[in-house]
Amino acid sequence: MFKKIILILILITLVGCNAAKPVVITTKKMPLNQKKVIVHTTKVTKVTKAPITTKTIAAKTIVTKTALKKPVVENQPEQEYPNQITEVIVSTSQTVVSSDVVVNYVAQFKNVAMDNMRIYGIPASIVLAQGILESGAGRGDLAVNANNHFGIKCHEDWRGDTIRHDDDSDQECFRKYDNVSESFKDHALFLTSRGRYSNLFALSKGDYKGWARGLRTAGYATDPKYPNKLISYIERYNLQQYDSEVLGIEYKAIEKQLTAKIPMEAIKNTSREVTSYQVQKGDTLYSISKKFNLVLEELKHKNNLRDNSVSVGQQLKI
Repeated sequence: MFKKIILILILITLVGCNAAKPVVITTKKMPLNQKKVIVHTTKVTKVTKAPITTKTIAAKTIVTKTALKKPVVENQPEQEYPNQITEVIVSTSQTVVSSDVVVNYVAQFKNVAMDNMRIYGIPASIVLAQGILESGAGRGDLAVNANNHFGIKCHEDWRGDTIRHDDDSDQECFRKYDNVSESFKDHALFLTSRGRYSNLFALSKGDYKGWARGLRTAGYATDPKYPNKLISYIERYNLQQYDSEVLGIEYKAIEKQLTAKIPMEAIKNTSREVTSYQVQKGDTLYSISKKFNLVLEELKHKNNLRDNSVSVGQQLKI
């Protein structure tokens, strides 16, 4: 009997052990499943490198913006002569120059002009004014390509070098010089050796207005406004002071309107019937303003002009 009871207990124990075993296995498998999830989650976490890429892109963008913000043109210094008057000089070529270019031209050749006045009797003011007008203050085509500062054509007696250039007719023959000083000397010889200019040398010394008119009458230029242009340059740049220096007399400036920085003075407008004007060959905005007794800035304002350039045939409000 006792043996039966022990056998029953052993059987019960075996049955109980077999029933608990699956539970243990299940418990061990659960951590494995969770571990897989954790591993998967870890992989997803590694994808957080994407923000690093975004930061890199953002950094590149910032660099690009920095490069674009470098203003090359901005913050540049103002022009050296902010108040310069710019005009178009029309002679054998059309040349745009500013007043400082003319001032520099005068400074460069004033001594040559005074020497020519002493030797040949031609007013220094006339020499300089013709040089400015005929050469575009040294910037015109003939001046640059042939050192010809006075627009002197070949004529039959010329034996030197020549250059072809459009003037009154196409491809006319002009004199060509090795240097500028030869051009100034030949200008003096040209005037002194031709009888048609002889009356000019009978004028009183320093009579630049008489010389300006006499050159046109003698046929130096075909432009009817040639005398007024020469006189305008002489008086605007005070070129007559060099005549006074040669003559040894005191010089009194008539008017000094053009310097490195030009002071604009108010001029009262007189009554005038003309309301418009058509620009002619040889006109400058300055000469037009003087003709109608206008302040240059007033004339520019009336015609909405940003600079002093005008063209032949242009209609201006006066």
